[in-house]
Amino acid sequence: MAAPTENQPRNTSPDELAASAAEGMLGPNPFVGLRPADILATAQQISTQALRQPALVVEQEAALVRDLIAVLGGSAPFTPPPGDKRFTDPAWQDNAWYRMTMQGYVAWRNALSGFIERSSLDAKTKERAQFVMSLFTDALSPTNTLLGNPAALKKIVESGGASLLGGFKNYVTDLLKNQGMPEQVDRTAFQVGKNLGTSPGAVVFRNEVLELIQYAPSTGQVYGRPQLIVPPQINKFYVFDLSEGKSIVNYLVSNEFQVFVVSWRNPTAAQRDWDMDTYVSALIEAIAAVRDITGSDDVNLHGACSGAMTISALLGHLASRGEKTVNAATLMVAVLDNTTDSQLGLFATPEAIAAAKQGSTSRGVLAGEEMGRVFAWLRPNDLVWSYWVNNYLLGKTPPAFDILYWNNDTTRLPAKMHGQLLDIFTGNLFSKPRALTVLGTPIDLSEVTCDKYVVAGMTDHITPWNGVYNSARTFGGKTRFVLSSSGHIQSLINPPGNPKAKYFSNPELPADSDAWLAAAQTEKDSWWSNWRDWLTERSGARRAAPASLGNERYPSITPAPGTYVMEA
Repeated sequence: MAAPTENQPRNTSPDELAASAAEGMLGPNPFVGLRPADILATAQQISTQALRQPALVVEQEAALVRDLIAVLGGSAPFTPPPGDKRFTDPAWQDNAWYRMTMQGYVAWRNALSGFIERSSLDAKTKERAQFVMSLFTDALSPTNTLLGNPAALKKIVESGGASLLGGFKNYVTDLLKNQGMPEQVDRTAFQVGKNLGTSPGAVVFRNEVLELIQYAPSTGQVYGRPQLIVPPQINKFYVFDLSEGKSIVNYLVSNEFQVFVVSWRNPTAAQRDWDMDTYVSALIEAIAAVRDITGSDDVNLHGACSGAMTISALLGHLASRGEKTVNAATLMVAVLDNTTDSQLGLFATPEAIAAAKQGSTSRGVLAGEEMGRVFAWLRPNDLVWSYWVNNYLLGKTPPAFDILYWNNDTTRLPAKMHGQLLDIFTGNLFSKPRALTVLGTPIDLSEVTCDKYVVAGMTDHITPWNGVYNSARTFGGKTRFVLSSSGHIQSLINPPGNPKAKYFSNPELPADSDAWLAAAQTEKDSWWSNWRDWLTERSGARRAAPASLGNERYPSITPAPGTYVMEA
């Protein structure tokens, strides 16, 4: 693990900060948003409960007073919950004043949470209320203030006051350039095509919706059947081709696979009418180009997040027409079955959904920055307040992490596609036979019988693994389900060699996901190696690697990473 640098908050290593922040990666969420009106309505419900249950309020207040007396007396047992990195500075334990401040804060937060838990609110409303209360208590953490943060005070002394000036400069910059949100990454440290997305290749096909990139082989022989990777529409494709050691593209190429990747165009209001049919049609053209270039009858198709949703729609369409242009498919961290509760669905009320549709329709697109802010406030300690402390109180520049740069390099979603995704999620259309129509054909995923490899993350809060598991069972044919021990983005970017990495495998797919896990085998290292072996069995015989990229019909247009990825 890399050592902390001057760009990271004290006591937080670069790897830890990257792991926490990267969890805000945008998943295939219905993008309902987090409306102030919904937050206010939930706060009003909490207030109403306080008026209706005054005895409970008195009980919680009395308990809080007892706890605060214990804090003053030095006998309080209160500690932050496991994983809370806000109070890791030694001063929170060694200094009596800071220790009492921390314990008092924890006692106060516990009292508010206890009131909600003991109230007469229904289970779903309690969950929303706990979330809104956490927004309030997280914002008022003493670590978010200059005097309440011992690391910030030490920094002022060590820097001779320079950290104050640096923090003020960062604050003004974020007000002017980042809509008041603390910047998560040093954007000046990266450039796509220079130190991100650098695997050699070329764009060999382009239509209005996508560019198709073919990557140059690095071995003398390659497997005959090509691999086509489909990224999310709400992020740029180079998550599959990050820096050295983190590139899925480079990993596959070095293991003798022919690799193609889709680079989606970043839509504007002029493309407001693009929908699932638009993207599926573009993929059909891309598959035809890949087959023509490689001479293969079919391809292996791989997708992540909303890209996996798109290839699922495509697979359903091909199955309904009896077409066999896809031999095998991989779905990474994607939920098609929406029956599993997640934090993202807390405020997905009919009113919020209607407002979300109306908002994107009026603008023509759903902006990536807007989606990013929603995800940030779902996990404010990791994605907002940690950077508030780092950038403003400590006066440091944001960290330079490739994953965070990519995560902040968002794209837009066309209004029609946005509305369609909302309908798919609210109606759970992927899980209902013939409920979703793709290019004029009602689809049934149980008719998709090609081999499938499905990956989920055990600590993924964006696409909960139980939901991914249910999605895996929606398909027909043979499906291998693999559960990584990490979260959303860490499950995807999980190169071999990490001593902490592990995954769970079980060839059976029982109805209950917990039963699957109970019988699963624990495997060391990354799932990438297991996936490579699975692909090898489904990629045909080796043959001489092509001497050039593209062919006469599909010549090289421009070097990778292409032009669409550069569009803001």
